[in-house]
Amino acid sequence: MKEIVEGFTQCIRNLNLAYYWGTSEWSATQIMEATQIAEKYNLIAPVVEQPQYNAFHRERFEVEYAPLYNQFKYGTTIWSPLASGLLTGKYNDGIPEGSRFSNHGDFFDSTIKSLQAPEGKAKIEKVKKITEIAEKLGGTTTQLSLAWCLMNPNVSTVILGATKVEQIEDNCKSVALLNKITPEIYKEINDILDNAPAKPAVFGRERDR
Repeated sequence: MKEIVEGFTQCIRNLNLAYYWGTSEWSATQIMEATQIAEKYNLIAPVVEQPQYNAFHRERFEVEYAPLYNQFKYGTTIWSPLASGLLTGKYNDGIPEGSRFSNHGDFFDSTIKSLQAPEGKAKIEKVKKITEIAEKLGGTTTQLSLAWCLMNPNVSTVILGATKVEQIEDNCKSVALLNKITPEIYKEINDILDNAPAKPAVFGRERDR
């Protein structure tokens, strides 16, 4: 780990190849270790993590990384905010032609099979209910799913996996839904998801900073 931190420090401090460095899918323990090494040896610590985060993948982002946000103001660039397209609603009635799962069936074979299992079918039912909320708000399932991610104050930015300009334009309209997601609607969505990760017991020792 010390060599990794030293290497990135050289890229920034000595070679002027970057201004900052970050991590991707590191554990909170690894990030903490890198930060402590940087502090001990006057090196440059990472400042941002690139984790997977979406309505169906929450625990690491919301629980494991929580101390990093509070203690180091660690930033995040999240990937797969639409759960490989599941949260677009396009798979509500099966796998349509021209979709990612249809075009790359071999690559997504395990994902496709998981959707046919009871847990996968339950996810589809949740997406259908989220679709109803999106339509009431004047948006799409995709836009609401992205807006849900943006509602989390620890999301710095979102990586979009669009393949067409029209998709980018549509995705960006998710920002317009933010003001429409009231606390009541946010709770309704989370009640549908029913997967909020449990926070570890702190026995009255909460730490705000």
